[in-house]
Amino acid sequence: MPADPVGGELLKAPSTSARRRWRKLLDSSGAGKRARAVVNLILERGHCTTEDLAALGYEHPPRAARDVRELGIPLVTLKVRGQSGRLVAAYTLPPSLPSARPQPGSGRRAIPKRLKQALLVRDGARCAVCGLTYEAQYLQADHRVPYQVRPDSGRAAVAPDRLMLLCGSCQRSKSWSCEHCPNWVTRDAETCLRCYWGSPDNHFHIAIAPARRLDVVWTGDDCAVYDTALSACADGIEGLRLLLLALLRTHVGH
Repeated sequence: MPADPVGGELLKAPSTSARRRWRKLLDSSGAGKRARAVVNLILERGHCTTEDLAALGYEHPPRAARDVRELGIPLVTLKVRGQSGRLVAAYTLPPSLPSARPQPGSGRRAIPKRLKQALLVRDGARCAVCGLTYEAQYLQADHRVPYQVRPDSGRAAVAPDRLMLLCGSCQRSKSWSCEHCPNWVTRDAETCLRCYWGSPDNHFHIAIAPARRLDVVWTGDDCAVYDTALSACADGIEGLRLLLLALLRTHVGH
């Protein structure tokens, strides 16, 4: 059913001939699975909402929309009434195809499975941020420097030293932090590489702010150690943070 954008006209699916032209453009761009999902939904319905993308399993819908734009295919963002009655973002295509056609391979490309396997051999099935071990299917290869900042192509796009393995939770946190960082606009790759999200084991800031971060997760028998320490802190979790910081200061002599 066509969506009714706030203050606008119904979003109708493109004509058969227009769908054919858009799909030809999509095929020539070398689009990945996520970008294809967005465009195909628009061609079928005339629009694609963040709710639609979430239903397909994409937990960060704006990222999927950005994949399309990075291919050189413009998207128009509107507000429509979602299933709950609340306003949600909806994406649609412009009335005509862009005059400059995207070149094959010019946009974000899917990371080959063989490269992810090489990362698993190099790092083990471990998230580079939280340090937890996962089944391989729950880890994804992610660029240390976001594509928006450094759009790698060719061999650079599949260089193992430019990639790391992240669990879904840490990948979403990294995406949010990067997208709200001033460097998202200035686009300096070295700044990303000195950031916690680009180099968790050797960083000098977090999204420009001078800070250090270490994610520690207690598992197995160590959970009892955590519970005992937490119960001994009058201020709860904040008290435990201060206790750990005090212990580190004592250990290194500060």
